[in-house]
Amino acid sequence: MPSLADREAASGVPPYVGHLVRAPKTAELIATLYRRQIVRGELRPGDTLPSEQQLMTQFGVSRPTLREAFRILEAENLISVKRGSRGGARVTQPSLSVAARYVGLLLQVQGTTIADVYEARMVLEPACARLLAGRRTEADLADLGACIEELRGVVAAGQDRDPEPARWSSLAFRFHELIMERSGSKTLAVQGGVLQDIVATHLTLALTRHSAADETLGDFRRSVRSYEKLVEFVDKRDGAGAEEHWRAHMEAAGRRLLREDLQHRSVVDLFA
Repeated sequence: MPSLADREAASGVPPYVGHLVRAPKTAELIATLYRRQIVRGELRPGDTLPSEQQLMTQFGVSRPTLREAFRILEAENLISVKRGSRGGARVTQPSLSVAARYVGLLLQVQGTTIADVYEARMVLEPACARLLAGRRTEADLADLGACIEELRGVVAAGQDRDPEPARWSSLAFRFHELIMERSGSKTLAVQGGVLQDIVATHLTLALTRHSAADETLGDFRRSVRSYEKLVEFVDKRDGAGAEEHWRAHMEAAGRRLLREDLQHRSVVDLFA
């Protein structure tokens, strides 16, 4: 069956004739222009945009229109605007937190469960571990090792009681972050990064709720040994071994962290 495009081409009618297409506002066009320049590196973090008066003259627009364009770029964390006689718009570094905020909101609106988020991480991270093993540098090994040393210190400080939950979860999450960041895949790193707040918040909650559980300190020690094992695979550039080990680690960790009602809780519950 011919497609819509084929039928339109055969009829001689230009595409989209008869379809309502909203023309972008002038403010959106100005925002698009600067967004493109920032993404392409033509404007760098710290660069200052011309004054409002100069831009109003350049684009032939009113102050409200220009400020609407600025609000669009501010919402995307691409510029920061300081008001006043000595104010102005300055280019900022695009932040992953902007994407994370919107994705987190979307997951909450859809009623996504904590278990669903962990399932996604268990797909992404083992693949990143494999890539990391094939591409790792000495700096990567050093940073992973330093994180493990800090985790050992937290466990040692706990002695006969559980390590401090917030400190442990912060360091453990940093180890997971390093795996994704240093994998060499920017796409996978960003996908994992947008789940950062959800995973980190749940990890702290889970550890706090189960801090009195039997053999919890032993679980922490086993986690450190598992981290060390992963680094051994990475050091040897054994991608298959790293991926298999990290998948098994995350599955075991998931069983501990998603027990009782936590796995069925909605993401929104974490931030209520």
